[in-house]
Amino acid sequence: MGAGPLDGLKVVELAGLGPAPFAAMVLAGLGADIIRVDRPVKVDRFSDPRNDLLNRGRPCIAVDLKNPEGVDAVRRLCDAADVLIEGFRPGVAERLGLGPDELLARNPRLVYGRMTGWGQDGPLAPEVGHDINYIAITGALHAVGRKDSGPVPPLNLVGDFGGGAMLLVCGVLAALHERQTSGRGQVVDAAMVDGVTMLMAMIYGFRNQSIWTDERQDNMLDGGAPFYDTYECADGGWIAVGAIETQFFAAFEERLGIGPLGNQLDRAQWPEQKARIAARFKEKTRDEWAAVFAGSDACVAPVLSMPEAPQHPHVIARGALTEEDGILTPGVAPKFSRTPGALTRPSSVSGQDTREGLSHWGFSDDEIAGLEASGAVVQV
Repeated sequence: MGAGPLDGLKVVELAGLGPAPFAAMVLAGLGADIIRVDRPVKVDRFSDPRNDLLNRGRPCIAVDLKNPEGVDAVRRLCDAADVLIEGFRPGVAERLGLGPDELLARNPRLVYGRMTGWGQDGPLAPEVGHDINYIAITGALHAVGRKDSGPVPPLNLVGDFGGGAMLLVCGVLAALHERQTSGRGQVVDAAMVDGVTMLMAMIYGFRNQSIWTDERQDNMLDGGAPFYDTYECADGGWIAVGAIETQFFAAFEERLGIGPLGNQLDRAQWPEQKARIAARFKEKTRDEWAAVFAGSDACVAPVLSMPEAPQHPHVIARGALTEEDGILTPGVAPKFSRTPGALTRPSSVSGQDTREGLSHWGFSDDEIAGLEASGAVVQV
């Protein structure tokens, strides 16, 4: 249905929230042919379904999974698929009759991608949770925040999307690569708690060397160092400084214009250095400082709001945020030299594409009509 390096890859997505649809969105943008299987009745969280950006790039069909004919229809879709993605709690897919044992018996080449917070096993596996819970036990949440504010949730980027969806995408693509040799599919158990812990590898490495403390805002990358933090400007805007390397710190000192700050790596000097830097940034507006540091190696950038980000020249040049039919949406990433991905279609509501989707996946008009008549599928 699209272009890209995954053109020809057929994926069935059992609709869920957050990381599983994000993984499907990524695969769709890279050219995979995905059909999203949702429930017939769904509360619409968006006045315009196109704003549900996680669902873009693939048709959405409505299937009643309590109807045996609906379950059989999904099994048939999986018979023709390379990949299935599901984000249910452990055991739910099995109870629906769509577990990996059954589907792999029918289609041994199927890669069965499972996305959960806790994983398919372990003492917390059956428990409910959200991003903030999953990152809490990894050490990541404890490390984020100011000394006097307690842990600060880093949106749901770390658990749901970084440690969850991207791990699932990686696992699915790895399993597809292995299938080229073995001819067999397998189950990919992608758990956010695993992925977030992997994301913490460098920080745990620092801690192993005793160069990272368990105190927030006390370390090089958590706002403790004066050369890696945000500073408020005269107009209430903020500037982000990331001048870690000595040559970049020197460039930062030069453009800041307050003379030598002292030994960059002497932690005892950090409070005084930070106070001097903070006072200096208060002398100009954010955009004035952005102009001062433009073109330098100081590693300084203005902190932009979500409304401002689409107007930044670099964001525009990269197509990182684009407007499609009046809807602001992230572009497709990563970029490819020969087989670029594309935004192929906007998001749609459950059941909007039932007939189109089933027809594209090989169901005849009579079969679709029969499924509609039985209530197994719904077209809206």
